[in-house]
Amino acid sequence: MNKQDKLKEGLPYLFGLIISFLVAFYIRTIPKAGVFISDTFVRFGGNDPWYHLRNVESIVHNFPNMLWFDAYTQFPNGTNQVFAPLYDMALATIIWVLGFGNPDDSLIYSVSAYYPSILGALVIIPTYFAAKWVFNREVGILASFLVAISCGQFLSRSIIGFNDHHIAETLLSTFTAMFLIISLKKADNEKITFIELRNKNFGKVKPAIPYLILTGISLGAYSLAWKGALFFSFIIGVYITVQHIINHMHGKTTDYLAISGMVVFFIALLMVLMTPYLGGTKSLYINGLLAGIVAFPILTAISIESNRKGLKRYYFPASILILFVSGIFIAKLFSESAYSIIVSVFSYFMRTGGGLTVAEASPLLSLGGQFSLQPLWYNFGALGYISFIALGILIYKAFTQKNTPENTFLIVWTLMIIWAMLQQNRFAYYYSVNAAILSAWIGIKILDLAGWQSLTNSIKSKTFNAKNIKIMHILSAAFIILILIYPTYSLAMQQSQGTGGPNGYWIEATQWLRYNTPDPGLDYYESYEIPNESESYQYPETAYGVMSWWDYGHWIEVIGHRIPNANPFQQGVGGRRNSIDEENQPGAATFFTAPSEEAATEVLEAIHPDPEKAGARYIVSDVEMATGKFYAMTAWTLDTNDYYIQVQTDSGTMTVPGPRYYNSMEARLHIFDGNGLKQYRLVHESPIGNTQETGYKNVYNVLFNGNLAEENTGYVKIFEYVDGATITGTAPENEMVTISNTILTNQMRTFTYTQSTTSDGTYSFTVPYSTTGPIEGKTQFDTMPTGPYVISYGDVTEQVSVSELDVLNGNTIEV
Repeated sequence: MNKQDKLKEGLPYLFGLIISFLVAFYIRTIPKAGVFISDTFVRFGGNDPWYHLRNVESIVHNFPNMLWFDAYTQFPNGTNQVFAPLYDMALATIIWVLGFGNPDDSLIYSVSAYYPSILGALVIIPTYFAAKWVFNREVGILASFLVAISCGQFLSRSIIGFNDHHIAETLLSTFTAMFLIISLKKADNEKITFIELRNKNFGKVKPAIPYLILTGISLGAYSLAWKGALFFSFIIGVYITVQHIINHMHGKTTDYLAISGMVVFFIALLMVLMTPYLGGTKSLYINGLLAGIVAFPILTAISIESNRKGLKRYYFPASILILFVSGIFIAKLFSESAYSIIVSVFSYFMRTGGGLTVAEASPLLSLGGQFSLQPLWYNFGALGYISFIALGILIYKAFTQKNTPENTFLIVWTLMIIWAMLQQNRFAYYYSVNAAILSAWIGIKILDLAGWQSLTNSIKSKTFNAKNIKIMHILSAAFIILILIYPTYSLAMQQSQGTGGPNGYWIEATQWLRYNTPDPGLDYYESYEIPNESESYQYPETAYGVMSWWDYGHWIEVIGHRIPNANPFQQGVGGRRNSIDEENQPGAATFFTAPSEEAATEVLEAIHPDPEKAGARYIVSDVEMATGKFYAMTAWTLDTNDYYIQVQTDSGTMTVPGPRYYNSMEARLHIFDGNGLKQYRLVHESPIGNTQETGYKNVYNVLFNGNLAEENTGYVKIFEYVDGATITGTAPENEMVTISNTILTNQMRTFTYTQSTTSDGTYSFTVPYSTTGPIEGKTQFDTMPTGPYVISYGDVTEQVSVSELDVLNGNTIEV
């Protein structure tokens, strides 16, 4: 076949790939209206996409320098760069070039929003070639279309506005698999051996070398896009080990496997070595890749020596197992770094306690803590079930028929992704590729069995006759459309209606925080100096933290330009990790579950290394923290007992909040508006949402004789931690003295702030609200008392005004 004929034959497949790309891009950009809210604001989805925006903004402002240390999060410690650099560096470079070295915010936001959709659509390319090189072109083109319309995690991670590195993981790992598959085909066909290389006979290795180099580059790029990328190197290592065993058991050479693995890992290693500031991950990568480079030729050497000595075939897998177990034991005894590599591969997927409340880290087949197949359908539609059937058939054929290295790799690759996915549902975005390839293989097999090959041949030869269309042709086509395509496409269209991310309440609250609180005295776009290992970052005196649940840390940092104590890297969470007997470390979980104001304040003070300073100045709460997310806070402390109790109602037994919940700092702040607190004042609330808040207040009123107004209040509330003004006076002994005030919020809502104490001849109250309004350079609060405080006892009533300086400086006012 000449070049012209090859081009003509390939045109329909090229056209099919273009269609798949356009469909994939269209589905992923449907919710763009909900992303581009205005010319100056783009709503990115989720949490981590906001931190990628933070990185990109920093790189663009300091091009080409990466933000290797960020002092604008996890106050008062800051953090080393958590993400691997490639994703953000590539995006920032594209933006910098498009903006001719000076891109504006609009360009940064627009390109960042579309970036994941483009990468998601590009996944069709390696999917097509991987499927083509394992099976054939027809499987490849169907697989590319199936992955284009894939739903679930794969879609949500590549939807417009979800600017996160996860879709780059899928793209680069699939490219790695694609190039490895063709490398294996070339290397196996040429039967590359160490002897030929030693004799400088490179003729047989030449066909495979370009693909091995591309495999290594893809693996290296993948390693620089995600800090957990040792996972795919592990998959390759497992495959090479399995293929060694298969080849040895069938009396085939294993040299090409070791040579291929060494070349791929060596190139990836070079790329890692050339990248600075990967922290502890760099040494993990280096040791892991070096382990593969050393292990692969050892496996081949054992195989060669076993054959030379005429040992029984099954001795080889037995010896590998013994070596593996021995290696773990030796590493445990003599090399902590080597042992950590082995443990990290498995421990990454095993989470306990508060870690289980991270949505993406929960097991795939778990819904509300119960086993469920619903997530399988949500993520893959019918492809999830069909791909499992296809995998079973492939495994059966591998044991009963002649198998190829590329088939074995597909099986190992798929099984390893399933293993990871079942433990953490986030890995479903990897499996969408495998599901598409395997389901496409089944689909094309059914078409072949129905006789579509002869039908398409007649079309090509222009001898087609409609009478040749049989019922099997129709049924098989219906299977492709109604089983493989339609359910998945329907789910994708349903799921592509939004991107998540901060709602309007959070956007309003964080923007208020940015423009109405004192500047922390730290340049947001600064390229911060990395502190020495034994030192802490030196913040200016004006810097302060903002305490909220870790989910919201990046929003506070990137939208609010303020420094959160906790963030979605699970830094600053506090609590316990392994046992209830551990000390409860200071952090967000410990603060919000604190049983009293005093205990919560102790947590704030313990966060900052300077005993004279508090770890946070502002507290941001939302209704989710006070309701559905509150359990997650308790889970991070490993102490979940008694926050909720069971009560008998007319409808049966119900689980409702109990006394321990209502005594928690989170409830005191959000449910009670901070009423009675001495050093925490509400300074702003977002617009009111329709939430579960009224139900929580109803329970308190019914079960605990409360008198809360059963109404929804601000979805997000911002409190300020202050010294508080102390009001003292005299009153008859044993007289109940009450201080109160009416607080008017910016939403024109009022509530009563009150404290009571029993006089011993004198009384003393510490109050957080000033009655005279904000002052320049301090919090520009829009929630404050409507008048002076009223102190009452017996028949006596007195009014007291409190200035803002009294509150901020902890002054004493004598009545």
